[in-house]
Formats: sequence, C-alpha cells, structure tokens
Amino acid sequence: MSGDTCLTTALCPAAGPKPKTCSFKGGSLGNKYVRLNVGGSLYYTTVQVLTRHDTMLKAMFSGRMEVLTDKEGWILIDRCGKHFGAILNYLRDDTIALPKHRQEIKELMAEAKYYLIQGLVDMCQAALQDKKELYEPVCSIPIITSPKEEERLIESSMKPVVKLLYNRSNNKYSYTSTSDDNLLKNIELFDKLSLRFNGRVLFIKDVIGDEICCWSFYGQGRKLAEVCCTSIVYATEKKQTKVEFPEARIYEETLNVLLYETPRVPDNSLLEATSRSRSQASHSEDDEGFELRDRVRRIHVKRYSTYDDRQLGH
Repeated sequence: MSGDTCLTTALCPAAGPKPKTCSFKGGSLGNKYVRLNVGGSLYYTTVQVLTRHDTMLKAMFSGRMEVLTDKEGWILIDRCGKHFGAILNYLRDDTIALPKHRQEIKELMAEAKYYLIQGLVDMCQAALQDKKELYEPVCSIPIITSPKEEERLIESSMKPVVKLLYNRSNNKYSYTSTSDDNLLKNIELFDKLSLRFNGRVLFIKDVIGDEICCWSFYGQGRKLAEVCCTSIVYATEKKQTKVEFPEARIYEETLNVLLYETPRVPDNSLLEATSRSRSQASHSEDDEGFELRDRVRRIHVKRYSTYDDRQLGH
C-alpha cells in the first residue's frame, strides 16, 4: 500500500470511548507506517515523511505536541482530508503538480498555511498570480439589455463613454453592396479603440436599438456627439440602406471625449503652466479671460450644437 493511500471511508461519530490524548514518540517508529484520520479520510504514511520538514506535522510527530487517537489507534487530525494527499506528496518530494482550478489551489493553500508548510504556500501563491495574469480580461465591454441599464451605466461612469449601436436585423430596405463590409469595419474599429483606451473610456455595445449603426459619445453623464453611419439612397427602382465607415470622424469624436476625463489628482504641470501664463500676461485680465472662454466655447459650439441647452455667444 502506497504511502499516500487514502481510504475514503467517512467515519461517522459513534457512541464509545472518547479519543485519547497522548504524546507521540515518533523516533521509536522510524520508517514504520502510522495511521492518520484526517477529517474522516484515512491515510498511511511514515514518521520520516511527517517530520522531514519543520512544520506543524513535525511538531506533532516528534513528541513536541500531544495528538489524539481513537480506540483503534488512528491518529486524529481535525482538518478536511481532501488535499492531505497533496500535502504528503509535497513533504516527500518538495514539489507537486498543483490543481488546475483556482478554487482548488486556494483550498490547498489554506491547508498548507494550517500545517505551516511555507514552501507549498509560496507555490500556490505564485500559481494563483500566474492564473490571474493569464485570465484577467484586458477590458470588459458591457452589452446594453434595456434603456434603463444604459442610463445607469452612463450616469454612474466616472469615465467618458463611447457607445456603438449596431442592429443588422433592421431589414426595412435592402443594403448596398458595401454596407456589410462597412458595418464590420465599424465593429472592428470599436474593438480596437476599446483595447487602446479601455483604462480611460468606458465602451459599451447596444444591440437592441432601432439604428443599424450609430456611434454615441458621452462626457460627464451627457451626450456630446453622435455619428450615424447609415443613410437611405435611392436606386432606380427602390430605396436602399447604405452603411458608411467615417473612420476619421469616429477617431476625432473619441479623442474629444477624453477632454471630459475626471482626473483622480490635480495635474500639477497644467496648474503650473496656467498660473505662469497668467502672471506673464501683458494685457488686462478681463480681456484674457474673455479670449480663453471664447476659445473653449467654440469647441463646445461644435460639440453641443444639438444637445447643449446653454445660451451661446456670437
């Protein structure tokens, strides 16, 4: 019988004598097998294996700690026995093949911490870190399932928002020959932008809207711009839907929403530059303020011509 043999018999509490407490003299047994009952799972191993490393098991089986035994002589350890076989294998070989799933690695690490097996704890921690880096998504793209969900996402986001609505199932009219290719190009551009700016912009997809292909851009909770990529063209006998790919315009609007980022900390270089420009100004402060406001307002006139309800100057 191998040293890590587990007899998977669950021991139910039975009436009888209580477990005995005694000091285990492991040195007298040498390489002989001892019987372990770990949470109902039965194992055979040797004292040499259990005392090979400076762990809690060594303290238990070298006489420094008292151990519990039942009436049949099984040494009782009040822990889950699921991973005790892996514990024994590590004590023998100083390495093991770790489980594939993160949850099982966490369970094994908890047992290694209990038995004070630091080398195995380090192995588990390194494996968990590797798996996290391997499976951690670069960016997450929410898909809108209702108008209320869209509203909550946009209002609660601390980042600017770019939304792509595409709904190819809108077949009221036939499509032009290049429409399908252009629709795919819009989707591919959305994926590229989401990977490039995922830390600064929240990208969301909408597949339930009425439009066939439409980009929307939001800053600080309100809509800044919209790029509709579809139009109706009139053929000789019937109407057709045309999907376009205004790549340059989409890039421009995406860069514009970055102006509405909420910085986590003040930009010291920007504060220093603006304060220096004020101190070196030769004309009056009122004129300078008007010039700055006018420059910003021109950008906003372009951006808010449809959606901004503020009164604009000439």
